[in-house]
Amino acid sequence: MGLRTFLLPVLAALLGCTSCTGTRTLTDPILEIRSPKGTELGVATDYGVVFLGRYAQLGEIEVVAWYGDGPSVELAVVEPIGHGLYTAEPEIKVPRVPLSFRVPKEGDQVRLMGRRGAERWEDKAYVVADPRVTGILLEPTSDLEDADQVGAGVYYVNEDLGTTKLVGLVSGVLELRDPDGDVSRYLTVFGPDDLWRLVTYRRDLPQKPRWIYRDDVL
Repeated sequence: MGLRTFLLPVLAALLGCTSCTGTRTLTDPILEIRSPKGTELGVATDYGVVFLGRYAQLGEIEVVAWYGDGPSVELAVVEPIGHGLYTAEPEIKVPRVPLSFRVPKEGDQVRLMGRRGAERWEDKAYVVADPRVTGILLEPTSDLEDADQVGAGVYYVNEDLGTTKLVGLVSGVLELRDPDGDVSRYLTVFGPDDLWRLVTYRRDLPQKPRWIYRDDVL
């Protein structure tokens, strides 16, 4: 039996172990940030967790990440990074997504992702423009009718390459009324012009302690 023939069943056995009892599969970077004042959405990125601090702006919080076999609740401390953005560093390594610093332009299609507990939702939206507003605007979607979904991630998804990158966070719903009484409704977004603060805040990341790996989480 040649070396290549011998390695194939060994590799197959090793890959099969990823579904063995006691292991966990990373699923998505959408987090819940729980504090005594309320629960909000967050996203775990290569530079740390980012969220809007609608309820949690200081003190200890619970960071809830979802894996293949359910949620994991970890404690962390809120750290403000400026301009209405916050971060926190849970003890374990949570599912992460890369950041994109390409500013969305009018007509671009983006993907919105959020969750309500274990239920994860996803929707498509287009970037729009209004001469009365500066910044990134999206057409409204039904999932963002709920105020608890403000903070949902805005992503560039390239299905051909199989890549997903975070480009912003939904920061609110904006309504504008013109002189004729017509109302325009948009989603506002904290985009790359805001998220760079997370990168500079985490500039000391290589010197930070490594994540702790526990028996219950890979």
